[in-house]
Amino acid sequence: MKNVTQALPFQVLRARLGRVCVALTGDTIGEMLDAAELQVKENSFMEFRLDYVDNPLAALPKLKKFLSENSVVTAIATCRRSSNGGRFHGNAAAQIDVLKKAAEAGCQLVDVELETAQTVKKPEIDALREMTAVILSFHDYEATENLDATYEKMRKFTPDFIKVVSTAKSLSDNITMIRFLERVHDETSVIGTCMGDSGIISRVLGVRAGSAFTFAAASTGEETAPGQIAARTLRETYRIEQVDAGTKVYGIAGNPVKHSLSPLMMNVAFRRETVNAVYLTLQTSKVKDLLALVQEIPLQGFSVTMPLKQEIMKYLERTDALSAKIGACNTVVRSQEGKLFGFNTDVTGILQPLESRLALRGAKVLVLGAGGAARAAVFALKDRGADVYVLNRTAASGQKLAREAKAKTFRKDQLAKTSWDVILNATPVGMTGNKSQMWLEPDEINARYVFDMVYDPIETPLLRVARIKGSHVINGLEMFVHQGAEQFQIWSGKPAPRDEMTRVVAHAAQVRAEALKAANPEEYARAEKAFAALHIPKPEIVKAAVVKAAVAKAAEAAKAAAAAAPIVPVAPAKAVAPVKAAAPVKAAASVKVAAKAPVKVPAKAVKAPVKVAAKAASKPKAPAKKAVAAKKVVAKKNTGAKKPVAKKAAKRK
Repeated sequence: MKNVTQALPFQVLRARLGRVCVALTGDTIGEMLDAAELQVKENSFMEFRLDYVDNPLAALPKLKKFLSENSVVTAIATCRRSSNGGRFHGNAAAQIDVLKKAAEAGCQLVDVELETAQTVKKPEIDALREMTAVILSFHDYEATENLDATYEKMRKFTPDFIKVVSTAKSLSDNITMIRFLERVHDETSVIGTCMGDSGIISRVLGVRAGSAFTFAAASTGEETAPGQIAARTLRETYRIEQVDAGTKVYGIAGNPVKHSLSPLMMNVAFRRETVNAVYLTLQTSKVKDLLALVQEIPLQGFSVTMPLKQEIMKYLERTDALSAKIGACNTVVRSQEGKLFGFNTDVTGILQPLESRLALRGAKVLVLGAGGAARAAVFALKDRGADVYVLNRTAASGQKLAREAKAKTFRKDQLAKTSWDVILNATPVGMTGNKSQMWLEPDEINARYVFDMVYDPIETPLLRVARIKGSHVINGLEMFVHQGAEQFQIWSGKPAPRDEMTRVVAHAAQVRAEALKAANPEEYARAEKAFAALHIPKPEIVKAAVVKAAVAKAAEAAKAAAAAAPIVPVAPAKAVAPVKAAAPVKAAASVKVAAKAPVKVPAKAVKAPVKVAAKAASKPKAPAKKAVAAKKVVAKKNTGAKKPVAKKAAKRK
């Protein structure tokens, strides 16, 4: 028996649908409905994946009760067979039976695969359509191809919605899907998206190209398809409800970028400054694949990360002088004519955290790595007058960078014997998901400051060791926000909301670290055990070495400054003043004090005039009388009986 909602005209039903349908799963119907309860206030459009429970038919009475109590919910029932990527092991007829009963339970839509429709007789599909709206779906888990041919096959069944889902093997596959949606959305209600990490673009931009809606996960970790985005992320980070024809598109290009926090940071900035724009992940290792997307979507600008920072240079119309000098670019702007212009904001991200802490001119800096980020660091630091050394696992690459930047290379076997002002890591070692072991041994980390450009996690193994050894640490979060803020300003022309950008990224990184720890307790325990096994020198030893180097450097700087500064003579009358204060009674009192106090105290008072006299004598233009008068004062102060008198007189004066 049809319920009231199912009897609504199709256009009324269509009006109930939002842009985001949340796919709900659970090992039991109880878990699935608990998830639905959490979603209903924010997302009333839901897909119930009945193929996830052991007995879908037994679950329907509870689903019916939930829907009757939550009339605001618009529900899709899906019971996908295992042969089509689902978990239901029954045949096509059994699947249709589950979907009919789901319609009777109150589901306004049901999802039927094209393969099922081709297996059962068409009257079965027609009967189902009399009960509820039918979504006829097709999933290609291998590629994005033959979309139009597939669409024509599906039209023969006259479903209410046609859903075509492919797999993006490249960024260009998103263009194929978007062009398909633009062609057919006027003919029928169509849903289209690409699965996979490279298909994020279609999930966000598909709705403005004509897709009736898109699917989302209830939360991170509960995805029902590769590349599926959490509902809250779609709504709050990508602002999918506001995406329209006027929305400018930006993104971060490279591989991997799946875990990048750039979309969170930049989209928060766009929202805060009321910029109609969206920033997406553009996962690719091929520049030509990226450039096709840039021109077709089109993109207004994009960030560039590994491995494309250097390769992108030859496709740019022009770059700023520093990018040209470095030979790497991390920020691109597309002009209205389609020409690309490059900038390097990594330089800002590197210099600002360091210059807020120490003077870089003459600072001894070791840069780890020789890629795009390392190039930016080496050239930027050299430009500030630092003494820069390069250490890279592949010696030839490190030597090439040092030669081009007029820096020096350094041998790893000398690290334990060397102290630095700064050690800067410009490699991905330590990044979440990177399996490479920490490159430096604890006894090789001897620096006043250790700067790791990796920002996820906030405290990398390198920084953790450095902190224990007593070094000041600079995490990659600072660099990340500084470079991102400058990108935002280049693209939008507005000041970046740095505080807000910092807050959301720091919070997200912390939440992610805690989630990884909770999800992989054994792996975390192994890592902790390995870390505990490291031999890390005590901070006092490290600090002593670092302080010794700092003192020596400060002494050299003071000596140089003293040689350059003019010597100002002291007036002779003031130097002779202590002679007038020689009173016998007060001298006796002073002797008594001197007997209790260490001899060093009056000695300090004696030494100062000696230095003044020496400086006055060394002045070429000083009068001869001043030098003689100064010498007399020194002679009088060097007599034992007059020491306390001189001190007392000096105090009185």
